[in-house]
Amino acid sequence: MDKTVTIYSTPTCHFCQMTKDFLKEKSISYTDFDVAHDLGKRQEMIQKSGQMGVPVIFIGNEMIIGFDKERIASTLGVSA
Repeated sequence: MDKTVTIYSTPTCHFCQMTKDFLKEKSISYTDFDVAHDLGKRQEMIQKSGQMGVPVIFIGNEMIIGFDKERIASTLGVSA
């Protein structure tokens, strides 16, 4: 399974920061799109997810809305 991690986030989102901190703690690299400033990526996030809120996380083709630590860990095959 593709484990590429992409996060759509904003700089002021507490749950976005928790997600990034968790991934850093687990040494998992990710691509972060700041949808507060990148209108194209904001539109992409809305089209892909139907969501206006962040974080929207993609691990491969699996979408996770919000900071769901257990689901993120399970999808990545790491401990929570």
